[in-house]
Amino acid sequence: MAPEREGTARERTPAGATAAGRPRAPRLDQPRPPRRRLLPEWDPEAFGRLSEKIARFLGTGRFIVWMTVVIIIWVLWNVAAPVFLRFDQYPFIFLTLMLSLQASYAAPLILLAQNRQDDRDRVNLEQDRKQNERSIADTEYLTREVAALRTGLGEVATRDWMRSEFQDLLKDFDDRRRHDGHIPFPAERAERSQGRDVEDR
Repeated sequence: MAPEREGTARERTPAGATAAGRPRAPRLDQPRPPRRRLLPEWDPEAFGRLSEKIARFLGTGRFIVWMTVVIIIWVLWNVAAPVFLRFDQYPFIFLTLMLSLQASYAAPLILLAQNRQDDRDRVNLEQDRKQNERSIADTEYLTREVAALRTGLGEVATRDWMRSEFQDLLKDFDDRRRHDGHIPFPAERAERSQGRDVEDR
């Protein structure tokens, strides 16, 4: 059995291959080395900010004025300048090419700026929605608290109620004193004292 195992192991390993010569598997505890890319790398955020600036400039009257001035100068130069100095004679094919090139770059830049603005609007709307939900929750909480306070105030003894209760108690106490006859009512005392003064006179 042992010779057969050795033979199969020799058949599996190629001649001259050793354990040190085998390709090692990539280790999972270490990051992969950066791959080299043929295309240039750029920061998408910086490119987006640049595209927004260009799109804002393209949408201003200053750009229209400058483009009109450049086109007028271009046409006048290629019409009135000497023949050997003209670089784009009539029908101004190079000017048409430049304008089409400018339009082909302006359209995607404007679309990119609009997409970024849409993303910002979406984030702002989401934040506003969450803020509205918090405001509604706070309002409902305050409404419940005010209702609870009103309910509690309905059960609290007010000053007028306490005064009326004391007046009722005093009235009952005075009525009992009158019926008992042991202790004269304060008003009766005053009347008796007045009657004694009259008799003395």
